[in-house]
Amino acid sequence: MHTPPSPPGSEWTEGPSARIGALVPLTWPGWVEAGQHLLAGLELAVGEVNEAGGIGGRPLELVVRDTAADPQRAAAAVDELAGLGVAALAGEYHSVVARAAAGRADALGLPFLCSSAVLDALTERPTEWVARLAPPQSRGWQVYADFLLGAGHRRIAVAAQPSVYWASGTRILRDHLAARGGTLTELDMSALTPAAVCDKLVDHRATALLLLVGHPDPAVPIVKSVCGDQRLAEIMIGAPAGQPEFAEWATSLGDDSAGVPFLRYLPERLGPLGARVEKALRERLGEAPSFVAFEGYDTVAVLADVLRSHGADRARIAESWPRVAVEGTRGQIRFSRTPGISVWQWARSPIQVVDRDPAEPDRFRILHAG
Repeated sequence: MHTPPSPPGSEWTEGPSARIGALVPLTWPGWVEAGQHLLAGLELAVGEVNEAGGIGGRPLELVVRDTAADPQRAAAAVDELAGLGVAALAGEYHSVVARAAAGRADALGLPFLCSSAVLDALTERPTEWVARLAPPQSRGWQVYADFLLGAGHRRIAVAAQPSVYWASGTRILRDHLAARGGTLTELDMSALTPAAVCDKLVDHRATALLLLVGHPDPAVPIVKSVCGDQRLAEIMIGAPAGQPEFAEWATSLGDDSAGVPFLRYLPERLGPLGARVEKALRERLGEAPSFVAFEGYDTVAVLADVLRSHGADRARIAESWPRVAVEGTRGQIRFSRTPGISVWQWARSPIQVVDRDPAEPDRFRILHAG
């Protein structure tokens, strides 16, 4: 591994605190609610670390930068945070943004523990500098495809916008479905209106429509159009990327928000740590925490453990990824090399397919686990 010399401030003797840079989408066009949940988890864990004595007797400091879902802004933030002497980076929700941040972190020799982004190709080349908590898209979306097949869906349509992330998801779904007798039709949302989507679904005799689009637009208009079309009364709407996880989805769609299966990265039952953190996050957020909030908490839990063991030297932090063994809110976290994935990966992160219960939209039903 190429290890550039650590800058001033990388040893505990050089500064008053241990500093972690945090990349979080906090303004539009980023998914602000996801960013707020991610930040809540990060901040809760930092507070608990400091209440327990910090890192080597020094406080742990979170230096937050808003990415606003902008890859260039994220890359610039990585440069800034590296110059500020942070020991490592944490966070980011949007996959395309995390990819830009990971590439820049790799180039600078700055450890980055990515909290939420799932894109398989998080970096263009294999790197020792980046690790990830969320499962890779190929694993999660294959689990979702298995759910579709198990529910009897063989004719699937996706309403997709142009994006590396959506294109990757489409490819994963198509390949997995085709190998098991399913078909996938792509509907290009740069050329179709929500009403035209309904006509296409009828023409293709699709039994499921997956939303590979942004929220609230065009996801909300599509859902409203499909749910209001009597020809499509039996079609299932799905959202593998997790849009229905957040309260904003239910607020925007009301009764139409329920019964839309999506991917969520939580175990069937939380252990004692997860239950305690869930309660604390609920108090902090004023609502039920999403899986993204747990990802934020676990990110700091891992980095704090690494900092206690290896100090602030960036090269030593990156070299420690394969030796991590930390009890997180959703299970024990260990990193390994996964075929086809360019970063250190938590290989056993939990995956569920869930939806909002039509009888009680604030309650989630577990439909499938992988």
